[in-house]
Amino acid sequence: MAIKVLLIEDDQLIQRMYEKMFQFAKFDVTLASDGAEGLDKVRAMDPKPAIILLDVMMPKMNGMEVLDKLKLDAELRNIPVIMLSNLAGENDVETALSKGAVKYIIKSEHEPKEIADMVKQIVAGYTRDDIPTV
Repeated sequence: MAIKVLLIEDDQLIQRMYEKMFQFAKFDVTLASDGAEGLDKVRAMDPKPAIILLDVMMPKMNGMEVLDKLKLDAELRNIPVIMLSNLAGENDVETALSKGAVKYIIKSEHEPKEIADMVKQIVAGYTRDDIPTV
């Protein structure tokens, strides 16, 4: 069974790159182009995604606002969230982790394959059924 991932990313080029990489790694990928759309999609998904990858800087609703809303929703709060950003500020990292993100990844510091491997490891720590191999 494929790992279900929700990728919330406003940059179309980055979105397509991650989508292709996740599909190649046998993930089931759902895309959203801004925070509001991402919240709508995660609420509508059945079953819920195993993990959410969430860009920080986006129109309509930024990643930190989306993270806040996810963690306040009893149905969504236990879905692990990885923050993706090109902002390397220590305050941003601390804020995201304190709000409940499981990881903060600086996009420019990691190849897409590395990010897929990180996602597999995080999902493996949250599930006891289909534990993916890295």
